Amino acid sequence: MQAQVEAFFHTASNTISYLVWDPQTKHGAIIDSVLDFDASSGRTSTTSAEAIVLRFRELGLSCQWVLETHVHADHLSAAPFIKHELGGTTAVGDHTPEIQRTFKTIYNAEPSFKTDGQQFDHLFSDNEEFSLGTIPCHVFHTPGHTPACLTYLIEDMAFVGDTLFMPDFGTARADFPGGDAGQLYDSIHKILDLPENTRLFTCHDYAPNGRQIAWETTVKEQREKNLHAHDGITREEFVKMRTERDKQLAMPALLIPSIQVNMRAGSLPPAEDDGEHYLKIPINKL
Repeated sequence: MQAQVEAFFHTASNTISYLVWDPQTKHGAIIDSVLDFDASSGRTSTTSAEAIVLRFRELGLSCQWVLETHVHADHLSAAPFIKHELGGTTAVGDHTPEIQRTFKTIYNAEPSFKTDGQQFDHLFSDNEEFSLGTIPCHVFHTPGHTPACLTYLIEDMAFVGDTLFMPDFGTARADFPGGDAGQLYDSIHKILDLPENTRLFTCHDYAPNGRQIAWETTVKEQREKNLHAHDGITREEFVKMRTERDKQLAMPALLIPSIQVNMRAGSLPPAEDDGEHYLKIPINKL
């Protein structure tokens, strides 16, 4: 029986989270969950994540994995809430400590903050195999947007994170600390070397020109139509385009809160002496 997938669109951050499961064993995984966050008030909510938990329970699934494609800069992860409600192993790529070391300095994080990835239950290495119930899965390292981005290949489905968007929106930016446009090009082509009927699931969609929100495409469609990386675009051309375009982009609205939470596997910074949690705003450092 083929792996099943359902998508959940988070309007405030244009993020798509995924519920994937093995219909034979009822083992499931949640990919790139979202914690609601209101930047103007500093308040969090689990409303969006609760919808995924509810659906998970309706399907009678057992949570095996709570997966992140990378340390996100545009939304807060709901992984701790998901794990509390459903269980499962939290996992991310094994280059995540690079992100942690960079941003521990930028945020002047507490001395006790560890930069070895131990906040996650598991760190995937490049080309690592794992299973979802009876379904074999494969992980490959796809850096460029960040140094630690992963793609999860589950049967004919590849969950590509921010590396690729829908063809009419192109590709991820590569100007965050540790990002690299050349690496991004190489990673895109690692994905586009998969069989042409491989289904690609993106982490975001921004519905250019007023079209409906979408999140599923194919290798074939990306190779033919991707705005930035279709067949025939050279590495040099891509790097030039991506570098020039990134200089014109504003920082994501939730970058500052997102990374300091997501580098902790979705946990807030430790409570201070009044028992409350606080997020820092680094001045003139980003």
